[in-house]
Amino acid sequence: MGQLVKVANTGDVPEGHGIVVEAAGHDVALFHVDGKYFAIDGTCTHKGGPLAEGELNGNVVTCPWHGWKFNVATGEAVFNEQIKVQTYEVKVEGEDITVELES
Repeated sequence: MGQLVKVANTGDVPEGHGIVVEAAGHDVALFHVDGKYFAIDGTCTHKGGPLAEGELNGNVVTCPWHGWKFNVATGEAVFNEQIKVQTYEVKVEGEDITVELES
């Protein structure tokens, strides 16, 4: 098991949106979809765009810079599942949201 890092409270992430959070020096995009929370690397693999600022449609976020789309649950690019951003395990306890970082 990796290190659990508190990144937000449940009230910080509106349903259907994402925010950027910091977890031990890493920018992480945290999303709230249908009552669940998902965390992926905050930087698009294409040109480094800020994924948390992208439009979220269901489980898919669109990078605001060049339109690349990623599934926030799996980290896979919609157009090519071989391209991925890192995903992080999310745990919610009470109002605390934590992500698990590898040790």
